Amino acid sequence: MNDHSFRPLLSRRRLLTATSALAFAALVATASVTPALAEDGAHDGGDVVFLIDSLGDTWIPNNSAISSFQGHIWGHVTDKLLYVDADGKVSPWIAERWEQNDNATEFTLHLKTGVTFSDGSPLDAAAVVANLDIWYAGRKSEGINPIGLFPKTYDHAEAVDAATVKVFFKKPTLGFIPTLGYHGSILISPKTIASPASAQADLGKTSGSGPYVVESWKEGDYVKLARRKDYNWGPTAVGQTGPAHLDTITYKLVSEPSLRVAAVQSGQADVAYNASPQELESLKSEGLTVATPRYLGFVNGWAVNTKLAPYDDVKVRQALQAGINRQEIIDTVYTPDWKLATSFIQSNVPGATDQSALLAYNPEKAEKLLDEAGWKKGSDGIRVKDGKPLLLTLNSNPYLATSKSIDELISQQLGKIGWKVNIRAYDVVTFGQKVKYGGAGVPAYEVTRSFIDAGTVAGILTSANNGENWFALDESDKTLNDLRDKIAGAGSIDARKPLLDELQKYVLDQGYFIPRTQIVQRIYVQSPKLKGEIYNGVAYASYYTATKSE
Repeated sequence: MNDHSFRPLLSRRRLLTATSALAFAALVATASVTPALAEDGAHDGGDVVFLIDSLGDTWIPNNSAISSFQGHIWGHVTDKLLYVDADGKVSPWIAERWEQNDNATEFTLHLKTGVTFSDGSPLDAAAVVANLDIWYAGRKSEGINPIGLFPKTYDHAEAVDAATVKVFFKKPTLGFIPTLGYHGSILISPKTIASPASAQADLGKTSGSGPYVVESWKEGDYVKLARRKDYNWGPTAVGQTGPAHLDTITYKLVSEPSLRVAAVQSGQADVAYNASPQELESLKSEGLTVATPRYLGFVNGWAVNTKLAPYDDVKVRQALQAGINRQEIIDTVYTPDWKLATSFIQSNVPGATDQSALLAYNPEKAEKLLDEAGWKKGSDGIRVKDGKPLLLTLNSNPYLATSKSIDELISQQLGKIGWKVNIRAYDVVTFGQKVKYGGAGVPAYEVTRSFIDAGTVAGILTSANNGENWFALDESDKTLNDLRDKIAGAGSIDARKPLLDELQKYVLDQGYFIPRTQIVQRIYVQSPKLKGEIYNGVAYASYYTATKSE
């Protein structure tokens, strides 16, 4: 468990001692090519060390592709059918062009030719069909999950010829095309897909078509990627299609935030992931590059478990919504790079609407709602009903460096109106094992989740069609079910827009989702010698286009 609050940086001497265990010399070979330098000293070649706070607990592609940690690796060893930039704009990648019918139930994808996976097999129409099928259904009996935000309306796909795929849906599915750029939608060799889960969990045996391949890796330690010299099918939107410039990228696990940052300051590493927000201004003043991209997706907040008392009571959920001072979170934990939540969807997502009125801080309203629900304050300030305290257990999300600090601040806010708040913090592996949507000891599951198209959102909120059942409602809320089905069946963006607005109002008014802030989940502190990286629609840094100067 890590405390992510601000702490002084380590001395250089202590840093050198602590980071000797990194064994950079063994992991990162000196670049062997020495071509002519550009004016800024950059050239093809070079090795990058990226320090990261976790490498997750599994490498099964379907299960790890959306991880805030492993997603960095998948973004370099795999490709996607389409590219989605930081503004949500969709452009060609492996699919050069596409068409759809008038009601968005049939799509035709036209693929680039000559693309191969690193195992030598072609990335052709048959391979795309195999990927679409595994994204939709997974193989749950083996522990291979479906991709959560892949459209639930998927019916099947057919390889018309080697370079053409037809995709069929049971209902109109406007979100299909943008979802092909979602970070879960990674293209994997059919040989890998057909292999059992135990083999898929071995990262070294997984074959993608991306600009890098896995050269070596050690569980819970590092992953070293090497440039694929024959790569020639990158997305034109990023300004290059040929091989990457950097020779290698090594993702190295260093759990301590200050060590990650200090290693970049001293030149022992090139990128530190997830620095403390309070450090960012001073790091910028030192000349380091700091990036805080916002992804397309959900805001940071809680999906409330309506099966657990007292959160089966709408008045308690509404009191929770009104009892959080979100501006204080921004002012205390964050910097001006962060924004107030205005819905449960990030404001940069097409289709997000401003629901700020439902999120206004109003402790008097919260107290009144709790009084009406029968929760009375005791002499210690904690509310009690039927002899039981008003309890909220929070499980700080290890995928967000500031999660525990926010939980502690919210605990103070809610304590003033009568809540007793318990906070538990786990590492990534333990969190995944113990904390689940709708879990018996999880009244509020902290969400840090990206997506590409807002139309996919409603489909995961209930249990229908492999939905994730975020609020433990199953199919019990007819209004939510109706909105889900209407959004999924909308035949145009214009028809879908008011439905998305209604969904956002309803979910927030019912207290099913409790927003905290808009999220900057991926914080990068980088050496000024490293330039040219690109951040996509889900805020991952791609070093495919990057160069490193001497």
